[in-house]
Amino acid sequence: MRRLVFAMLLCAAAICAAGQTSSKYQPGTIMAVTPHQTSEVSNSSVKTYDISLKVGNTMYVVLFTPPPGTVGVQYSAGQELLVSVGSSSITYNDMLGNSRNVPIVSRKSLPEKSSQP
Repeated sequence: MRRLVFAMLLCAAAICAAGQTSSKYQPGTIMAVTPHQTSEVSNSSVKTYDISLKVGNTMYVVLFTPPPGTVGVQYSAGQELLVSVGSSSITYNDMLGNSRNVPIVSRKSLPEKSSQP
């Protein structure tokens, strides 16, 4: 009886897994982090950063405002993370697993790498 229940659960799990669509998240690499330059004179102590993020053959620049208490953002170049690219924003999960959105400032297609040495 236990084996039958186990087999049924295993089959149900396999069917559910086969029916799921592939993840929309893809790997990205932070290439550079620079302080965001604004033309406005602001007395705000909130710092924002332009983060260059390479995803596939596209380089995105996103505007990132660190949550309060976050430090060290400017040292994150080279870090890899999974991202979901939308039409006007990029979604990623922070270290605690919370989903975060950042607006896309610009995007640029990169040339494809040739297979020749």
